Amino acid sequence: MKQLGKYLSAVFLTVALVSATGGCASTSKQEGTGEYIDDSVITTKVKTAILNDPSLKVAEINVETFKGVVQLSGFVSSQAMMDKAVAVTRAVGGVKSVKNDMRVK
Repeated sequence: MKQLGKYLSAVFLTVALVSATGGCASTSKQEGTGEYIDDSVITTKVKTAILNDPSLKVAEINVETFKGVVQLSGFVSSQAMMDKAVAVTRAVGGVKSVKNDMRVK
């Protein structure tokens, strides 16, 4: 009877661990915890890089990141400013690609 109890405890623990780790896994539309933190860091780095560039400081650029893909949206005053924002973003570590949804106003 003692061994049955140990066996059931081991099975329960295994099921609990598998269930717990499944909650942190990512899907194509939802990030895991680690990916969310990585994306937050990338977003912060991109925003900082844009703010540190004198030609982009006045731009109204929004930054969102999902699984390393950075989406830039908002308004800039010229195509050159748009191109510069994309180039600055691509230079940030961790950026896999850039989606440009900015508009020239």
